[in-house]
Order: sequence, then C-alpha cells, then structure tokens
Amino acid sequence: MAWIQVSALSSSRSISFYSLPLCVLMASHQSLIFTYGTLKKGFANHRVMQDLIGSNDAVYLGRYSTERSFPLVCGPYGIPFLVNLPGQGHRVSGELYAVSPRGLSRVDDLEGTSVGYYERSTIRVHRLEQSDAEENRSGGGSGLVIAAEAYFAHRSYGEDLWRRIGRVGLSEYADTRKYVKRADRPKGWTFIEGIRTFASSN
Repeated sequence: MAWIQVSALSSSRSISFYSLPLCVLMASHQSLIFTYGTLKKGFANHRVMQDLIGSNDAVYLGRYSTERSFPLVCGPYGIPFLVNLPGQGHRVSGELYAVSPRGLSRVDDLEGTSVGYYERSTIRVHRLEQSDAEENRSGGGSGLVIAAEAYFAHRSYGEDLWRRIGRVGLSEYADTRKYVKRADRPKGWTFIEGIRTFASSN
C-alpha cells in the first residue's frame, strides 16, 4: 500500500504532519493537481490554494517533479505555461495538491479551462526531496511515480509558444518578479488574443 506524507492545517490552525495511505487520501480529496506556476507557494495566485486548504477543499502534498520532460515557458507578462509536448524541455518541478470536487472547480475557473486558456490533462509525477532539486534538473529523481493532472497551455497555441521562445524552457518557474497580475495588465488586453499575438510575433 502506498503511503504519502501530508501537510495540512490542523483544527488549531497550525501546521501538522502525518502520513496517510494514498487510497484514503483520494477517497476524501478526489483529484491530484500538479501546480508549476503562480499557484505555488510564494506566487501571486497561491491565495487560491490557501483558501481551499482553509475550507478543507485542498491538501498540500509536497514538492514533486514531472516523470518526463515537458516545455515550461513564460509568455507575455510572465504568465507560465506547461506545453503538452512530452520529451521536450526539462523535467519540471512544482507542488502537488489533493483537491475536492469543489476545489477542482475553483481552480478550473482560475485557469480558464472552459474558455480555452488552459486544459487539464494527466501527467505523471514523483516526490522531490529538498536535496533532489539539483538532481532533478540533471534528469535524476526518486520516489513513487503517481498519476496527477496539470494545467497545460491550450493546444490551440501551446506549440506556437514553444516555437516563439526558441524551444528553450525552464525546469522550474521561480522568479516572482516576472508575473504581472491581471488587474495590472493594459486595459483591453485579452488572454487568448494576447497569447496568440505573442506566439506569432518575431
């Protein structure tokens, strides 16, 4: 039986650590979401995950890495995109969360899955220990490989983004200064048209 270490808010609102069988965890939080961009700790949209943890709609499971390499790129205004082209780019580091159906719906809304911003798809990940970060960049890694889901750049523009930035990706989205919040972007800038304009420019 696979066990997984969980970090969660206890009833006293302090952090507690304990272990749970993965099957028990999945019974209460039915989706595993791999986050690689602004939903991570310390980034602009992490408040969403904090809210979900506070309402018992999400549980933080730790740092994870993709089993295979994928392109991770920054588009306009520092918006991060994982492109669904396995075998290209790098193994990507991020965070794994278990989320309830209600939590999943909120993250889907943020990622614009219903309007073609991102699309949620299966990805295989493994646990990253703190000392594994450098090993992960060089293609190593350790731990049980599990199936999760990630938000990929929509197929209508994902490959164009990868070509636009010269097929040079990141192993981790780590610079908080690059991202411009939606409210701070120019008036009239729309996500889909803005991304497509960026992807088609020289």
